[in-house]
Amino acid sequence: MKDRLNADKALTRRALALGTASLTGVSQASAAAASFPKGFLWGAATAAHQVEGNNVNSDLWVLEHLTPTIFQEPSGDACDHYHRYPDDIKMLAKLGFNTYRFSIEWARIEPEKGFFSTAELDHYRRVLAVCHEQKLKTMVTFHHFTSPRWFAGMGGWENPASVDFFTRYCERASKHLGDLIDSAATFNEPNVPMLLQWLPVDIGIARGNSITGNAARAIGSSKFGTFLMGNQDALRDNMIASHHRGMQAMKSASGKFPVGVNIAMSDDQAAGADSGRDRKREQVYGPWLRAAAKSDFTGIQTYTRSRVGPAKDLPPERGVELTQMGYEFWPEALEQTIRYAASQAKVPVYVTENGVGTEDDSRRIEYIKRALAGVQNCLKDGIDVRGYIHWSLLDNFEWMLGYRPKFGLVAVNRETQQRTPKPSASFLGGIARRNSL
Repeated sequence: MKDRLNADKALTRRALALGTASLTGVSQASAAAASFPKGFLWGAATAAHQVEGNNVNSDLWVLEHLTPTIFQEPSGDACDHYHRYPDDIKMLAKLGFNTYRFSIEWARIEPEKGFFSTAELDHYRRVLAVCHEQKLKTMVTFHHFTSPRWFAGMGGWENPASVDFFTRYCERASKHLGDLIDSAATFNEPNVPMLLQWLPVDIGIARGNSITGNAARAIGSSKFGTFLMGNQDALRDNMIASHHRGMQAMKSASGKFPVGVNIAMSDDQAAGADSGRDRKREQVYGPWLRAAAKSDFTGIQTYTRSRVGPAKDLPPERGVELTQMGYEFWPEALEQTIRYAASQAKVPVYVTENGVGTEDDSRRIEYIKRALAGVQNCLKDGIDVRGYIHWSLLDNFEWMLGYRPKFGLVAVNRETQQRTPKPSASFLGGIARRNSL
């Protein structure tokens, strides 16, 4: 009996490491039901500013170094992915994934207005080439929150000229890189400024006027427009116009890849008869889901649910499990946002971000299990879901919260830059390798 118990324990540990969904032996019928469509994309994501390091020509670099600042700490060297990308990409492929989602950095590519750096474009071409060498599909985001500081000095996205500048950037970058891009998104979560207005707590954005005034003086300008702050209506209208024209520019350049937009969504649940849920959905998601409807796909980026009161989201209920970000551990949110987005946009859906900030990797595994069960429910109902991209590949710079929240499948020692895959990396990589739960 003791030998049997030891054997069972060993089997359990091995199953967890390999990402095995069941230890009891699954019938062929149930195994088929747990499979994903052929060609389903399995990946992990990063964003340039969060992992590359030393993005000195960007607007957020300026904001990080103000006194006072709303950032807990500056990004600094980040994960030094700018130099270590070959090993990081090889690690991703070795774990079993078939897709890498990352962003190219506008502030590197066009550090001064009108000057496009061939050296930086060649850098991203090398990143794409390594992905292809490792048999990884490439999913490229052209704008992931950060912009060049010269762009901020002209008023950023509040300036109507932003549409022309972004279109020109998309055209130039696509011409240089497009033949190596498999799919692309114009923007990462362009609806975040609207979403922030519904949060039940003030995270510092409300002080935007004084912050941007200090930033303008820091760069010797009369204004400083940044994505996270400013006039929501102007930001939205100019960014939607930029999405459509940027998409056209990409398609007119090298490569014929599908283009979409990645939208931040929570599972919005009405709290009370006077809930503002429908108003929130229209304000925060509506314009962007309509833009996605005229695109090749919509990217869904979901982490939790929101209980929506009359005018704001309500705080999490007492006693629920919270993540390091302070919101509720609720992996079931993903299924609901996929269903809502698909019903509104009526285009193919990719999960372009989903994950959890936690030091307890066993909770990450649990989160992944339950989130993917929701994806399968959507597939069973005929919803066109084409991929699951986890956030994130590496523990990285989490914007205003600095390096404290841990979203990575891979831990990063910030003193040595050593990478250590977590059990969740093997777990999700095993699912990806099998294309099945």
